[in-house]
Amino acid sequence: MSLKRVIKIGGSLLFEGDKINSTKIKKFCELIRPRDDILAIVCGGGIIARKYIQTLREFGVNESKCDMMGIYISRLNARLIIEGLGNASFPMALKTIEDLAKNMLFKKILVLGGLQPGQSTTSVALEVSEFLNADELLIMTDVEGIFNKDPKKFPDATKFDELTEIQLQNLILESSSNNQAAAGEYRIFDAVSLQILKRSNLNVRIFSGKDLTQLKKILDGNPSGIGTVIKSGQN
Repeated sequence: MSLKRVIKIGGSLLFEGDKINSTKIKKFCELIRPRDDILAIVCGGGIIARKYIQTLREFGVNESKCDMMGIYISRLNARLIIEGLGNASFPMALKTIEDLAKNMLFKKILVLGGLQPGQSTTSVALEVSEFLNADELLIMTDVEGIFNKDPKKFPDATKFDELTEIQLQNLILESSSNNQAAAGEYRIFDAVSLQILKRSNLNVRIFSGKDLTQLKKILDGNPSGIGTVIKSGQN
């Protein structure tokens, strides 16, 4: 029996610079469309959302309103995926867990962006996975997994092949700062995400989605050595 999965795709993976990467979106949707094991896809806002948010901050707008801007952009990204999937997808980006409950009955892939201020799309993906009783959450990002420090800043950063929940918690505490929950602030995992993970009995794999090769291997049943795996319930 195949695993029931939810996919979270970082918004920046849908763009090449500031241009929409339509070729990659088409390939992603072609890979997903024929499958019956993908329950939902959650889209992040990415660099485009962060640009909008930065502009709002220059206007003196508060963080809650900046969060809403990020949510709007993530839903636009979700629309790109919906149109790419065609009839395999429910035709609208869902906005609430209640929407999820109603529309899961259609047996279509459910696509959404952010849900509410103060919640990252990683937290959304975990909550959606929990609600749909998924076996696994696949988090596609622009790095190879979770590292002991930011690999974009430190060339000697080391990737973790596996992490327990306690190890992940310690990493989050070590990297915490005053802007941990600021709108648009990029974290693969944050404190809210961790709490959902702890209660969900869900396995999570974080990996690079830059060229879709790793996603295809995972879906084909060859995940060995790809990304970082967080085993649910392990301390």
